[in-house]
Amino acid sequence: MNQDTLATALGASPAAAPLTLQAWMHACAAHVEEALAARLPGPSGQAPGLAPDRLHEAMRYAVLGGGKRVRPLLVYAAGELVGADARVLDGAACAVELIHVYSLVHDDMPAMDNDDMRRGKPTVHRQYGEAMAMLVGDALQALAFEVLVAPAGSAAQAGMAVPALGQPAERPLAGTAPEPVKAGDALPATGSGSVPVAAMVTALARAAGSWGMAGGQALDIEGVGLRLSRPQLEAMHRAKTGAMLSVSVELGLLAGGQPSADLAEAMQRYGRAIGLAFQVVDDILDVTADSATLGKTAGKDQAQDKPTYVSLLGLEGARALAADLHAQAHACLQALGPRADRLRMLADFIVERLH
Repeated sequence: MNQDTLATALGASPAAAPLTLQAWMHACAAHVEEALAARLPGPSGQAPGLAPDRLHEAMRYAVLGGGKRVRPLLVYAAGELVGADARVLDGAACAVELIHVYSLVHDDMPAMDNDDMRRGKPTVHRQYGEAMAMLVGDALQALAFEVLVAPAGSAAQAGMAVPALGQPAERPLAGTAPEPVKAGDALPATGSGSVPVAAMVTALARAAGSWGMAGGQALDIEGVGLRLSRPQLEAMHRAKTGAMLSVSVELGLLAGGQPSADLAEAMQRYGRAIGLAFQVVDDILDVTADSATLGKTAGKDQAQDKPTYVSLLGLEGARALAADLHAQAHACLQALGPRADRLRMLADFIVERLH
């Protein structure tokens, strides 16, 4: 990857160095892929039975080589608003993606959606078995919080060095284990002051837990075969899908220190709007796109009798709701000027995407 392009994509303001959405997303996604590869455990080089090499292989299979990386993109775009340190943003971006992938691994299993394909390849439980898939999700969740709080610039997980912004990830050092985070280690000061690590951990845990993604999944399971009201459907999707998208914006802001109350409120409203819009568009694509385009089985919501915005509002009603949420997201950014252009572009992408 061209390092000048990457530095421009992640480090320069949109006004100073405008990029097309596609170029910026491509550069960021490539950088996130490197950062994830550097933090995931690799082959140990040890004799069989001495290290969980197959688990590590399955973790890398699940995480690398696919996905839109929308959540990391939101972290970087929000971080630009507050001048956050790129190393801190890398940790937050990797953390939200690891949580997201763990949820996909578990969601694809027979007890949940029982899907065969994810991101254009066999799901983890099809490739490695159900028991290993369960452990992959567990391990990715734990790793997410480790990379979030690991001191930037230290040796990374599994003996790999965290790449500085614009530098390629190093190969794993065979046979090495993660360096523990020591008491008193801190993330670098950035933007408006020191990074509130505890607030970041709390925000991510809440978004992934029973009042966020996991709780939304529980409501989804309980809603199969039922005709939910619109408030019930919204509550489910704001938790199941919206919470992790919204917290991605929040982590980007916190990476620059404590944001002002006005900025925090505007970004919270933006996150809620794009979080719900993402799910509405997912519901639309489930009935309008094919499996090859989606990279997963199309039409499963209807086949499993799941409540969706299309089943509740009809296809045109769901499209109108997506357009309204898109307008709400843009309205939240009105006072921020060109600094928020990438957040605007991401709102456009979330609503206009084809997969």
